[in-house]
Amino acid sequence: MSNPTFSLNIFSDLHSMFAYSFMSHAFLAGTIVAIIAGAVGYFVVLRRSSFAAHGLSHAGFTGAAGAVLFGINPIVGLLVFTVGVALLMGSLGNRTSNRDVEIGTVLAFMLGLGILFISLYSGYATEAYSLLFGEILGISSTDVIVTLVSGIIILIALAVFYRPLVFSSLDEDVAEAKGVSLRLISICFMVLVGIATSIAVQVVGVLLIFALMVTPAAIAQRFAKRPGQGIVISVIIALLVTWVSLFVSFYLSYPVSFFITSSVFALYLLSRLIKSPSTT
Repeated sequence: MSNPTFSLNIFSDLHSMFAYSFMSHAFLAGTIVAIIAGAVGYFVVLRRSSFAAHGLSHAGFTGAAGAVLFGINPIVGLLVFTVGVALLMGSLGNRTSNRDVEIGTVLAFMLGLGILFISLYSGYATEAYSLLFGEILGISSTDVIVTLVSGIIILIALAVFYRPLVFSSLDEDVAEAKGVSLRLISICFMVLVGIATSIAVQVVGVLLIFALMVTPAAIAQRFAKRPGQGIVISVIIALLVTWVSLFVSFYLSYPVSFFITSSVFALYLLSRLIKSPSTT
């Protein structure tokens, strides 16, 4: 493909961009991922589980590397390992705090296992390596469908568990006193994070997962007075950053993940200059 030329006619530029199927797939998958990452990411920040999300992304890489070794689709290995490790993390304890040691231990083991899988593979594991930094422009129509189905499952689960999830995230002691099962909520939430992480790494990769899973939510938390508002703001930020980054990347031929991480980081810095953290 020759380098596309940017004009000042936005509609003409969009028409030229969507003439390529890989860009259509990227925008569809990116939209789904941004919505899910924005929604789930808000609870990740609210529950102070950013390190857990980071650990799950590395577990996903290990799963992808293992899948490549055994001739399986890397996305399958990604989902299996993230969900499996999410169940393990969720069952470590009832509370979201004081898990850094356990999560760090699991993370170190997953990284070591991933290195072993890659070293045992005789070929060049491009599919597994691409998950480190994201490969949204290489997403197929099948990947879009898998992402859509996963996204719908996550949104339905969030709707079902929304009230107890918010309750336990804001005040674990009161929620437990009211009969909310913190362990069940913890396990269910970590599984959702695991699935969300699996689909998000296609866009920003394992090493840059914080860009969509944490930073938009961290910005939203500074402005929102209620969880519902925070989720909406987080999703909007993730969507805008993803769309703009895909558009700019198409015409400048630089990695999409670079534009996503740079723009969302700039927005975070701007949010710190504009407003102090919300006290609610």
